[in-house]
Parts: sequence; C-alpha cells; structure tokens
Amino acid sequence: MIRLVLAFVICGQAAAAACSDDKVTVRGDFGQAHFNIDLADDPEERAQGLMFVEEMATMQGMLFVYEAPRNATFWMRNTLIPLDMIFTDATGVITHIHENAIPLDETTINGGDDVLTILEINGGLSARLGIEVGDQLQHPAFGANAVLPCQ
Repeated sequence: MIRLVLAFVICGQAAAAACSDDKVTVRGDFGQAHFNIDLADDPEERAQGLMFVEEMATMQGMLFVYEAPRNATFWMRNTLIPLDMIFTDATGVITHIHENAIPLDETTINGGDDVLTILEINGGLSARLGIEVGDQLQHPAFGANAVLPCQ
C-alpha cells in the first residue's frame, strides 16, 4: 500500500512538473513522452533555433511558439543534426510531422497553415516513439485552448 501511495505521489509530481515552460509532454496511442526543451518564443530565438547545435540528448528538444497561428515554414540552414519537426495547432493537436530533416539543407519545409507551435526533436525519434498526427502536446503555450490542459 505504501508503495502504491509513493508511486502515485511521484507520478503526480512528475505530471505537475511536466507542465512548465521548459518541458513538453506528448500524449498519444503510444503513451506519453516527456521532453526537456528550450523555448523559442520571440523572433530572435526562433531565427536562431537549433543552428550550430552539434548534439542533443535523446529526450531534449526546442519548442517554437508563435504569438498566433500562422503558416509555418522552416529550413535546416546551419543546422548540424537531423531533426523531426512536429507541428501543432492552437489546441496542441499535432497536424503534421516532418521526419528526419536533412542537416544543412535549405529546402523549405512547410508545416501547413494554422500552426502555433513546432517541437523539434532528434531525427527519427517521433517514429521510434510512435508519435503520430492527431497526438497532443501539453505545454503552457496552449493556454485555455489546450486539449491537454496544464493543471
């Protein structure tokens, strides 16, 4: 019984901790994945992105947040590692995934219209984890519109 209570407390603390500016939770049929993130929520941070980063821990990433939904396009100029780009709408629902963006490639990657956030993680990781279009992100950026609200 004590173990069960302890497990509940630890899980509860983990869930609360996951809803902060430096963490993103992805939930889908596969379960949940928790990422430690750098937040890019102003023009300068979004322009810099993950350029010149030589390696990134497995469950690390960057969350790009716009002031309002928009058409979102990216490229890999000066980006040295392959990335998966996970595009979401204003509610946190994944609308598009671009897997394994090629380092240093300047081809435009279009995430579609009405994009509020883009989660960039290591290339190939979304497929390995089973992350799919329709899954949801949890982060304070989605506010009152979130399908997976912060608690």
